[in-house]
Amino acid sequence: MKILLILLILIINFAGTICAGEIKDRSEEIINSTFSGPVFNDAKKFMIPVELLSEVQKKCKQKFYKNYVYYWKIEEAGSLKAIAVLDNVYGKSMPITFMVIFDLDGKIIRSEIVKYREQYGGGVSSDQWNEQFKNKNSESSFNIGSDIAAISGATISVNSVTKGIRKLTLIFNSIKNSL
Repeated sequence: MKILLILLILIINFAGTICAGEIKDRSEEIINSTFSGPVFNDAKKFMIPVELLSEVQKKCKQKFYKNYVYYWKIEEAGSLKAIAVLDNVYGKSMPITFMVIFDLDGKIIRSEIVKYREQYGGGVSSDQWNEQFKNKNSESSFNIGSDIAAISGATISVNSVTKGIRKLTLIFNSIKNSL
């Protein structure tokens, strides 16, 4: 029995490592396809200050998946050009992993679903749907139905991802200032 438990723990850890590697690889692929020859460092963890975490969660009416996010500094010719931030939100029952790439003024250059795990609602992964976030920032309205398109059959995913992207716009300056 003890051997089975140890084996199960090893399998779960191994699966988590493979999944984490897949997400990191896909994230860096998104960054590479957005810029011509960027240089970026390994993903770093940004611990969201407790006060900011609470303030943003109240404002967006959605909790952060964890009290941290991952980010990449994107540099070209030795100077910082953009910052990519990776986070998760819950869909109906599974996490949705997404990335938002910001310019240095906090405007969205690109948003992309990195890993969609739900059976339904995958329309949030489309390039066309994600394109509507381009140029939005912390001052933008993220109203579903007027600013952000609703997707039939993807109501939960649309709401979750939209709130998640808005949360990242609200913590962007804290990430940038921590560099």
